[in-house]
Amino acid sequence: MHSFKNIYPFIALCVVTLACKQQVVNQGTVSDFAVMADSSKTPADTAYYTLGAKSTFNFSGNPFTISFFSGELGHKYIYRNRTSAQGIAKFIFTNALNVGTQQNTLHVMLSTDFKGVVAGDTTTTIANITAASWKDITPAVLANNATAVTDTIDLTSYASAGKAVFIAFKYTAQSGSVQNKWTITNVNLTNSLSDNTVYTIANLNTPSTAIINYGTNTYSPGWVAYTPSNTKKWTVSTSSLIIDSTNAASTINSESWAIMGSIDLTKVSPDMGVSVKGISSLPAAYQYLYTAKGNYTAAFLATNNTQFSTDSVVRTIPIVIR
Repeated sequence: MHSFKNIYPFIALCVVTLACKQQVVNQGTVSDFAVMADSSKTPADTAYYTLGAKSTFNFSGNPFTISFFSGELGHKYIYRNRTSAQGIAKFIFTNALNVGTQQNTLHVMLSTDFKGVVAGDTTTTIANITAASWKDITPAVLANNATAVTDTIDLTSYASAGKAVFIAFKYTAQSGSVQNKWTITNVNLTNSLSDNTVYTIANLNTPSTAIINYGTNTYSPGWVAYTPSNTKKWTVSTSSLIIDSTNAASTINSESWAIMGSIDLTKVSPDMGVSVKGISSLPAAYQYLYTAKGNYTAAFLATNNTQFSTDSVVRTIPIVIR
């Protein structure tokens, strides 16, 4: 007698395989994919819409996936792979002198040759800090009391694609009097481009907490604190950097560093599209609402993926919102 105990899994596998093959058969080639706006007579026509009215895009063909790029800031197809762009790099922070009257105790420093932090090795890290070349970029005006001051430092001259920099707050204080307490908040490092996009590329976030630029996640390298002299150390949190005071005259000099990096000052987040279609059936149309008047280039990226190849095509439509 023959056993049929293994026949059912085999049948199920055949059904799944046939279904997958049918799915592939039902997909069109990407070259068949076309898009036309409902306000156009041909796919190449400029589509005109009144602000507040939804743009409707009609599809033909049936690729595996479709992604839509509206052409708005942060959502342009031509910048989907861009991760670096020359702009205006600015380092912005708020500072307050909470305790003490010693002069010139807070410095903002930048290095392009710091070898970096060695995890778990304080001695080597401090040696690297000492050996590095640091440029003093401290702004002319810092807080002189508890009234906070916000400073902006233009770092554009240090920006070069692929060139890493480190930024640090260096604290120094002398013995013989109360050593100052500083509080640093609202830290932001930005890259502003000529198309009016502004990318936050670093702040007080930890390396595992996302910064969101136009819907795309990026990450700050985070801050670390090291003390070459005395025991005074920067306290690092996601809201502030604080170097505290003993509220009494110190008997020894102090030096402490809070360091961020490495980071590329030309960094930007790639522009993102939204998914219009996965492997499910093709929607008859897609609607989108532009929220500002202007000229846009809407782009639809259609892709077919198989185990042997990936084919794609882009269809673009000029859009005018008036």
